[in-house]
Formats: sequence, C-alpha cells, structure tokens
Amino acid sequence: MPKLLAARAPLDEQEERRVRKLASSRHAPGDWIQRARMIVGSWEGQRTTAIAAELGCHPQTVRERLVRFNAEGLDGLGDRPGGGRKPRLTEQERGTLIRLARSTPPGRAERVSEGLAAAEPDKDAQWSLDALTRAAHEHGIQVARSQIRRILRTEGVRWRYPHTWIESTDPDFVPKGRGSSPSTPSRPRGRRSSVSTSSAR
Repeated sequence: MPKLLAARAPLDEQEERRVRKLASSRHAPGDWIQRARMIVGSWEGQRTTAIAAELGCHPQTVRERLVRFNAEGLDGLGDRPGGGRKPRLTEQERGTLIRLARSTPPGRAERVSEGLAAAEPDKDAQWSLDALTRAAHEHGIQVARSQIRRILRTEGVRWRYPHTWIESTDPDFVPKGRGSSPSTPSRPRGRRSSVSTSSAR
C-alpha cells in the first residue's frame, strides 16, 4: 500500500509560526495563504483529498505543494519564475502592495470628531495605479504600474475611492454643518388645526 503523502514536520518553531501566521493572514497574497493552509491542514492530520475539498482545489495541487514544501520549506509556497521572465515579487512585497491599496492615502484628509485630520501636503489624496506605483517605489519595491494592476485584480482589491465634498487637503477646511436642527418639530400631517376647523364653520 503506497505511503500517504504529508507535509514534513516544521524544522523549528519559527518556521511553524510563519506558516501558521501566513495561513491565517488577511493581507498576504491569496495563493500564498491557500498553500500555507494546505501545510497546516496536513500538520493537523488531514489527507490530501480532504484538504483539497476544503480549499476548493484538485488533490494533485495539494500533493504538489506538499512535495515542494518538504523540499524547499516556506520558499516552496511561492511560484517559480518562468524562463525569460523577471523575478516575481516576494510574498512580503505583494502583501505590502495590498496593504497600501487598502490604506488611506497620505494626502487624504480624514474626518474625525473635531473636524478633519490634516493630510500630508503634496501627497496623493486618492489612490490610483500611478500613485500606488510611486508609493511602492518609496517602500523600495521596484514594480511596474501594469504589474500592480494585475496583483490587485487577482486579489480582488479595490484601489479607487469616490471623491466627495467632505474631502480636502486643506487643514483649515471645515465640513458643512447640517441644514437644519434635528430638534425642529415637524408639522403633523393628516390633521386639521383648530384655526382651520373654526374658519370652515
């Protein structure tokens, strides 16, 4: 009877901690998260067919990832670059791009209880692909605009935000107040006043 394939035991506590953290991450790339969950599932005694059914993939995909993890460790969760292609971004770099796209742009004033929090001058108030590319380069990530678009679309991350009148990069900007006081009593409908009734008589 063939031996059941399983992920090897972690080399140390650090490797186990990193794999489990990646498996429960909300900001890491989706493919890395899924592959880490394959390893964790195997550590917990699940067979490849059960792991595949839980993650919605083919059992052969799980087997291939277990084999790569057993040979390469955490690096085996990534993709091998194809011939002639530029090296792919690391899992940490892709995670940074995702966090940037989900964050508030540095030039966008945020509404707080006292009014608006001051934004950084000369910074982008709205995320665009060009703005994200500049921010990525400031973080030391050399990535092209088109590559950022592909990553965010793959991960289902929206980077465009609607622009409203409440947003301003001017720290002295004060948002408009309400048009009327909520304490102003509303006139009841469907009932005649005593004046109208008496005049009608």
